[in-house]
Amino acid sequence: MSGEHSHPAYAEIAYEEPGDLAKVREFVRSRTAELGLPEHRAELLTLAVSELATNTLQHTAGGGVVRLHASGGRILCDVIDGGPIRALGRTMPAADALRGRGLAIVERICDEVGVDTAGDGTRVRLALDLDSPN
Repeated sequence: MSGEHSHPAYAEIAYEEPGDLAKVREFVRSRTAELGLPEHRAELLTLAVSELATNTLQHTAGGGVVRLHASGGRILCDVIDGGPIRALGRTMPAADALRGRGLAIVERICDEVGVDTAGDGTRVRLALDLDSPN
């Protein structure tokens, strides 16, 4: 695992294997607390990032990077990996479906979700408002 890196504008952590997911979740919790996101909102973002990082490890090679920063009253979190662009606007799978809930959950618990290319991979950008009552 590459570990945490700080930059004046953002902090990031790399992940490469399932054992790294606990460190990714702790990174998101601690950094969002430092940036002023209320605890219940930080838990939502932690869940969303965990879903995306798990998808990376299940469906791509090479792991990924989680990058966090605050801008314009929001926490922005990028999850970057070598996978293809993911379709957004997913419907929630049936209760008895075995798979397919991850991205649908992410889209429902974040204030905004966007996907674009990042170098030779994909960036999923999650945004949560710092002052949201939810």
